[in-house]
Amino acid sequence: MAGELPFEKPLSELRKKIEELKKFGVESGIDFTDEIGRLEEKCTQLQEELYNELTPAQKMHLARHHGRPTSLDYIQSIFSDFIELHGDRLFADDLAIVGGLANLNGIPVTVIGHQRGKDTKDNIARFFGSPHPEGFRKALRLMQQANKFNRPIVTFIDTKGAYPGNTAEERGQSEAIARNLREMAMFGVPIICVVIGEGGSGGALALSVGNRILMLENAIYSAISPNGAASILWKDASRADEAASVMKITAADLVEFGIVEEIIAEPQGGAHRDLPMQAETIKDAVWRHLQQLSELTKEELIVDRYEKFRKIGKFKSPETTLTDDPVEQVESIQI
Repeated sequence: MAGELPFEKPLSELRKKIEELKKFGVESGIDFTDEIGRLEEKCTQLQEELYNELTPAQKMHLARHHGRPTSLDYIQSIFSDFIELHGDRLFADDLAIVGGLANLNGIPVTVIGHQRGKDTKDNIARFFGSPHPEGFRKALRLMQQANKFNRPIVTFIDTKGAYPGNTAEERGQSEAIARNLREMAMFGVPIICVVIGEGGSGGALALSVGNRILMLENAIYSAISPNGAASILWKDASRADEAASVMKITAADLVEFGIVEEIIAEPQGGAHRDLPMQAETIKDAVWRHLQQLSELTKEELIVDRYEKFRKIGKFKSPETTLTDDPVEQVESIQI
């Protein structure tokens, strides 16, 4: 099967054998019904075992799958009357961020998301979904407009991180991200964030200060990409799979930590297997949370968002008496 991942090869090879046996049966006139039935039963069993017990590293590869639906795929499937808006009114239009006005079940909303490319040329134009400062400023402009006209905000998170090049730093990358964090915290409209692929570092956080953070079953969300973590810890980016296994970046981990409110189920094999089904599942979840948040006042929405992030993280008080030695103080604190 095109686009298969390494861990899916046994399943792909079994499916191939079934198709070959069916074709040979038709051509030769021999009845292989029983053999095909046994192989299909084995295929179903293998499929269940494979996709129900995915490791964090395997989920990382699914989240990065080149065929995985992008923000625009979901926007076009979930919302109606979408009008894309461009530019940050300061420098340029960053194609790594898309956004605009749309309707969700008749309710006007502002929708924004990271956008990866569909092919090499598109990826280059969109910087592989890694925004420059003007991308974050475009997102902020649209969110400020939404806040002004009392429109709920829906964001789709799918980036390895903000663009790391000199051009981004020269134009104020860290300031643009920090401003988004501050401004999103104070908006008086419902904000629902959906992690649809890879949510990496500040590039993801700049669109993630929401009242509710939802996450697809095979998506990942982390302060640094597994590749980056492996480069820092072991000086070897090729150990990304190993890093992913210890970083607690899966949806189940993040629900346990209280960072994510809901895991959205994916079709077996990943979101790219059935876009219509996945889009409908996301739409139902977003609509359900939007209805709940719509009952809150502007002040209550701000407090709700503040309390959500204040609850993240668990700390233990020092179990020993602190000394004047700063090194001993740090070592005595358990987090």
